[in-house]
Amino acid sequence: MEATVPEISTVLVDGPWQHRDISANGTRLHVVESGDGPLVLLLHGFPQFWWAWRHQLTGIAAAGYRVVAADLRGYGASDKPPRGYDVFTLSDDVAGLVRALGERDAVIVGHDWGGVAGWATAALFPRLVRGLVVLAMPHPLRIRHEMVASPRGQGASARHLIAFQLPWRPERQLVADDAADVGRLLRLWGGPGYPAAEVEHRYREAIRIPGVAHSSLEYHRWAFRSLFRPDGARFAAALRRRPVTAPTLQLHGRLDRCMLASTAQGSGRYVSGPYTWKLLDGVGHFLPEEAPDIITKEIVSWLAF
Repeated sequence: MEATVPEISTVLVDGPWQHRDISANGTRLHVVESGDGPLVLLLHGFPQFWWAWRHQLTGIAAAGYRVVAADLRGYGASDKPPRGYDVFTLSDDVAGLVRALGERDAVIVGHDWGGVAGWATAALFPRLVRGLVVLAMPHPLRIRHEMVASPRGQGASARHLIAFQLPWRPERQLVADDAADVGRLLRLWGGPGYPAAEVEHRYREAIRIPGVAHSSLEYHRWAFRSLFRPDGARFAAALRRRPVTAPTLQLHGRLDRCMLASTAQGSGRYVSGPYTWKLLDGVGHFLPEEAPDIITKEIVSWLAF
């Protein structure tokens, strides 16, 4: 008997927040909003959706901020266009979202691929980024360097990038057996005790929404192929020319087996503004959920800059 294919309603989780659809950069993006005040925009990573920020949505809002968590293009309840999964388009999405929300600027908080979006947006649209918080994601130039310089380190940890390059087979594998592979990745990259049963269930359901598996893998395909293509060279050159000028907080888990702490360290060389680095013990890749109270406290305290 075939498993039921999840619907978009799967990710429209109720809570002390409001769901909205926003048109940005020609794409409809689903967002979840809580609180009033200066805008803090939360961007999730793979293989998740906006719900990864549920703790920070309420915690940061309670500190006096307007907090918006978005589904990246291709994820959750956002549009899933056939193309546009390069970082240039991703940063255009983020910039467009800030403007569409009626704000002049925002603090961007990004985890994993959301962190890539944060690094890129802060460099390419500096006037729109009041501050930057990056979780579990080294600066893209550090990743490019370490993938080559440390094939047994970061290269081995990012071997999923190579596996994801095949056409269609990775999509089928990702959703097979009710997306059992998503659970495997969460356990592989997360720290001790992660994920809880509800967390794993929600992400396994969300990845099976039609179009999500393919879209989420397209980000990884661009990331690897861009290492050898002109658009990747243009992106790297742009980041070298434009260090991040916004105040930046970078948080990383010591037990992260996806993006190694040794790769993340050194990202500060690409930040010309005030920069704070913190390495957190006992946690892996999924910081907002593995240590929600610590992460919320770190962000709220830092926002006083």
